[in-house]
Amino acid sequence: MIDAVDRAILRTLQEDGRITNQALAERCNLSPAACHERVRRLREKGYIVGTVAVLDPVLLDCALLIFVEVLLDRTTSDVFDDFAAAVRRMPAVLECHMVAGGFDYLIKARVKDMAAYRAFLGDTLVDLPGVRETRTYAVLEEVKNTHVLPI
Repeated sequence: MIDAVDRAILRTLQEDGRITNQALAERCNLSPAACHERVRRLREKGYIVGTVAVLDPVLLDCALLIFVEVLLDRTTSDVFDDFAAAVRRMPAVLECHMVAGGFDYLIKARVKDMAAYRAFLGDTLVDLPGVRETRTYAVLEEVKNTHVLPI
């Protein structure tokens, strides 16, 4: 179980994963040694699973954000496994979630532009194992995009 101090550490690290231990300790009213030990324990217990740099997709030619609903032709474990394995190998796919509802998977992907999306759809997505139908939603404006959990 984590306490209020652990939550303060986690909130701060979500905002700035590169903060020094000294600065983190000061912000959370801890000694540097106590702060370091708490962060070590939070990593060890799996609360902190990694540290990443958040990149600008526009500057890296990945400006177009798309969501794709995927409906499979069959819902059997082998089709699910084959589909999931294929998606994991696709660099343009940022997220893929099996969902309940009118379709089977929701994919979040980034590509350069509509021409790149057309190639992604025609050359890759529709050829994934078990895909019967897709529906694509191109994002016109990102209203909110965060990795910060409400803790």
